[in-house]
Amino acid sequence: MAFWLYKSEPFKWSWAMQKDAGEAGTEWTGVRNYSARNNMRAMKIGDKGFFYHSNEGLEVVGITEVCALSAPDSTADDPRWDCVHIRAICDMPKPVTLKDVKANPALEKMALVTSMRLSVQPVTEAEYFEVCRMGGLENPPT
Repeated sequence: MAFWLYKSEPFKWSWAMQKDAGEAGTEWTGVRNYSARNNMRAMKIGDKGFFYHSNEGLEVVGITEVCALSAPDSTADDPRWDCVHIRAICDMPKPVTLKDVKANPALEKMALVTSMRLSVQPVTEAEYFEVCRMGGLENPPT
């Protein structure tokens, strides 16, 4: 099991929209960065991730799950670009802000702090559980 973080600008694709996609989930399209693409290629069915509102909010608002492996991105004209499908699992009871993540010494090496521009990034198991704790999620999905 691996853990990830997906960034989305809420005016383009919000947590509410992700939840509305239901059990089938949706393609995580539009990623045009090799590192982010390679992260998606490494994902397995059932991997969990944070849904992060970027630009507006700057906070982790929910937990997702990979429900389909990396495949060609339907929005790309170039076969180099892939995406996974993710579905919403649960809300973060208390959104965890970037400010709070940066203030937590246990998260100082988290990619959200060190590689802020990367739209799909890995999260360590310890980081996953710490952010869940900060967000009031007592029994995080694994």
